[in-house]
Amino acid sequence: MTTTRSQVAIAMALGLVACHRGGDAAVADGSTSDAATTGGTSATGADSSTGADTGTMPPPPEDGIARVGLRRLTRYEFDNVVRDILLDTSRPASQLLPEDPRTPFDNDYTTQVVSQPLVNGIEVLAKEAAERLIADTSKRDAVVGCTPSGDTDETCMREFVGHFGRLALRRPLATDEIDDFTALGLDFASQGSDFYVGVEVVVRALLQDTEFVYRVEVGTEAPDQPGTFALDRFQLAARMSFFLMGTTPDDALLDAAAGGELDSADGIRDRALALLDDPRAHAHVDRFHSLWMGYAELPHPQDLTNAMRRESAALVERVIFEEQSSWLDLFASQETFINDLLADHYGLPHPQGGEGWVAYGDSGRMGILSHGAFLSVAANVGDTSPTKRGKYIREQLMCQDIPPPPPNVMADNGPDPGVAECKKDRYLVHAVESCAGCHSQMDPLGFGLEQYDRAGQFRTHDIDNEACEIDGEGEIADVGAFNGPAELSQLLIDNALLDGCVTQQAYRFALGRELDAEDMPFVQQLNEDFVAGDHRFDELLMAIVTNPSFGYRREEEG
Repeated sequence: MTTTRSQVAIAMALGLVACHRGGDAAVADGSTSDAATTGGTSATGADSSTGADTGTMPPPPEDGIARVGLRRLTRYEFDNVVRDILLDTSRPASQLLPEDPRTPFDNDYTTQVVSQPLVNGIEVLAKEAAERLIADTSKRDAVVGCTPSGDTDETCMREFVGHFGRLALRRPLATDEIDDFTALGLDFASQGSDFYVGVEVVVRALLQDTEFVYRVEVGTEAPDQPGTFALDRFQLAARMSFFLMGTTPDDALLDAAAGGELDSADGIRDRALALLDDPRAHAHVDRFHSLWMGYAELPHPQDLTNAMRRESAALVERVIFEEQSSWLDLFASQETFINDLLADHYGLPHPQGGEGWVAYGDSGRMGILSHGAFLSVAANVGDTSPTKRGKYIREQLMCQDIPPPPPNVMADNGPDPGVAECKKDRYLVHAVESCAGCHSQMDPLGFGLEQYDRAGQFRTHDIDNEACEIDGEGEIADVGAFNGPAELSQLLIDNALLDGCVTQQAYRFALGRELDAEDMPFVQQLNEDFVAGDHRFDELLMAIVTNPSFGYRREEEG
C-alpha cells in the first residue's frame, strides 16, 4: 500500500459525494465500481449478497426528514473505531490527522475538507496501526479470529476478510469484495511467506477505504418522494452507533440489522437502549456536553485539568445515567465530585478517601455552572471577560444570536485599563449608544459570575487592585437579577431558558451541521416532548433515534 492507494481513496470520495447527492446511477444502484479491483469497494456495497435492504418502515412526511450530507469520521471517531476493531488504544488519529474544526461540535461535515495532510495522515495511521496489530500476537489472533494452516490458507483469509471487512465498512461485504480482499491478502502472504503479512496489507487497505473513512448513507430514493432516501439497515445501524456512542456498530448491532430488528420502532428502541447502557455511550454523552459547553480542553496544569474534567463527567454520569433524573439537575445539583486538589482550589471540605461527592453548602455554588471547567471558558489571557462569558452563555446555553462587533472594534481584550481604576467602571464604556444594544445583553450577565476567576476560584476584588471590590451582581436583561452561579442557574431553570437550547444542540449533534429553519418544527416537537417527559436527556436521545425520520435523509441542495 502506497500513497497512490490513499490518493485513489480520496478520488473515490469525490465521486462518492456526487453519488450521495444522487449522481452516478451505475454506482448508486449498488453495482460495483472499478475501485473494487484495487482493494476498494463500490459506493454502496449493496448487492443481493449483502442483505442490505431498506426494511419495511414507510417514509414519514417529507418535512420530517433532515438534510444530511456526506460525513467523514472525525479524529475522535477514527480513534474510537481503531480501538474497537483493532483493540488499539493508542488514539493514533489524534496524533496524525489534522484537528477537526469545532462549531462547537467537531462533527460538522460542512467544515470538513480533503487535504494532503489528511491523506498522508490516514496512510501513516493505517500502516502503523496494521503493524501494531501484527506485532501483538494476542490482539492479532483475536482480530483475525482463525488460525491459518499455512502461509496461504485461503479459508482463514476469507473468514478474516468477511468478519473484519464487515466491521470496517459497517456492512456485509459482497462476494466479489471478499474475493478481491482475499486475493490481495494471499498475494502478499505468498510474497512474504507469512500469512500475517497478508493480514497486515488487508488491514491497511480497509483503513484507507473510502467507506471506512466516510460514513456512507446513500440509501434508496423513495419512489413517491424525490430527493428523499431511506437508509438501509446497516446504514441505520451505523447512524445509531455514531450518534449514541461515537463509534462503529459492533457485531451485535450489525447482527440485529441483518436480522431485521431495526425494521420496527420497537426494535430500534431496544437496540438504542442497549447502546446507551454501554460505557462508550456514557463517555460520548459526557463529550457532547464538554464540546457544547466549551470545556473539552482547559488551559490549566494537567492535574487541575483532569480534576475539573472528572468533576463535570461525574455529574453528567450521575444525572443522566445513574439517577436518570431531570437534565436540569446538572444545573441544580447541591453536590459536586472533587478530589483534595479541587477541594482546596474551591475552598470546599475534602472528600472522604481523597475523592468523592461533597456538598456545596453555603458556598454560593450550585451545579455545573459552578465548575471550574465551565468557569474557565470564554476568558481573556490572565483574567475573566464579563463580555465573553455573557456572550457564551447567551449563544451556547440559551441558543441566542449576538451580532459580532463592528469591524473597527477590537473587542478581544476588553476595555483599555487606563479608562478607569476598577474593572467594572472600565466596562461602562460599553454603555455608549453604539455599543449598548449588544453589551447590555452580555456584560451584566457576565458580571454576575465575576466573583469567580478564570479557573473557578472565588475572589472578592479585581485581580490587579484589592481596592476594587467585586459585588457579584448580575442580570439577565428582561428576566431578572442574580448573584453568582447558583442564582444564575436557578434563574435559567425557573424561566425555562435552557430547555429549547439543549434539544437544538442534541439534534445538531445528530445531524452533524448547524440547524436551519426547516429543522425547527421537528426541534420544537422534540422540546415539547422533552419538557413533558421531565427533561430526561436519555429520553431526548431516544426520541431522536426512534423517530421514523432518523432512518432517512433528504438530498443536499447544490
